[in-house]
Amino acid sequence: MTHVPGRRALIGAAAAAALARPALAQWTPSERYPDPAVRVLDPSFNRYRLVLAAVERLATGMRWAEGPAWFGDQRCVIWSDIPNNRMMRWDEASGRAWVFRQPSNNSNGNTRDRQGRLVTCEHLTRRVTRTEYDGSITVIADRFDGKPLNSPNDVVVKSDGSIWFTDPPFGILGFYEGEMAQPELPTNIYRVDGRTGQVTVASGEIGRPNGLAFSPDERRLYVVEATATPRVIRVFDVADDGRLSNNRIFHQCREGETPDGFRVDVDGNLWCGWGMGTAELDGVRVINRDGASIGHIALPERCANLCFGGRFRNRLFMTASKSLYALYVNTQGAA
Repeated sequence: MTHVPGRRALIGAAAAAALARPALAQWTPSERYPDPAVRVLDPSFNRYRLVLAAVERLATGMRWAEGPAWFGDQRCVIWSDIPNNRMMRWDEASGRAWVFRQPSNNSNGNTRDRQGRLVTCEHLTRRVTRTEYDGSITVIADRFDGKPLNSPNDVVVKSDGSIWFTDPPFGILGFYEGEMAQPELPTNIYRVDGRTGQVTVASGEIGRPNGLAFSPDERRLYVVEATATPRVIRVFDVADDGRLSNNRIFHQCREGETPDGFRVDVDGNLWCGWGMGTAELDGVRVINRDGASIGHIALPERCANLCFGGRFRNRLFMTASKSLYALYVNTQGAA
């Protein structure tokens, strides 16, 4: 995706830097290795922890940071600041953050398609869009059966080019992350065919589905069910034609544990945005392919979502409430 920052983006950079300075001064990174924020819950996690790596805060000053996506060709992370109705960009080379797009239609989840284009969930317009190479916007989905979607939340793209997204009502429950409206559709998981663009319901079994991700071999689809108390991460088997079956609990959360967005590494571990109950839970929880918690990355803020990036896909970028954090790990994000 090609984007040249204009005047508005440069003004946004100055504003972001001004906001960042006081908050950055309040947070002190670890002065020693290994970083005590990276906690081993099971000995199997030791292989994924880099002893000489520590959590870094890259930017702050957002209201609610979400949906990071790594752009290796530009060495940058793009993410959403939902209540501020903008998307942000952090550059690896300069270490600077600035406004990438404003207004953003209260964007939430982001990813890249198989051609490297930005795919975005928008709360305000209740749609999923694609940003073309020239910066123009293509609507991928905004309705189903003639009715408007609720508020697309998180999105992933499968190797066949199909686009999968969750559609809970969070963006239409008030005026903070969108505009209040009555839902007209169930909270489905949708699939958009990569060739025809046809939108179908992949599953209507999950109450308020949130984060989702495929296993490395794409034989499993993991989804957070937000209506469950405590919340659960569910998993489906995925057939070659995209049909889902065998809906079951993958990980049962405990009271106060709130998973959100997540991504999967090459070994099939889930790296999940976590927290909300107490400060001790805030951060990233690592769950192995058998559904067991093996590690935790403690952050000073509740983490909503994350992605793998860097040259070798071994740097974890975490959007946590008001800030963007990063940590090098001893694994790679699933390609």
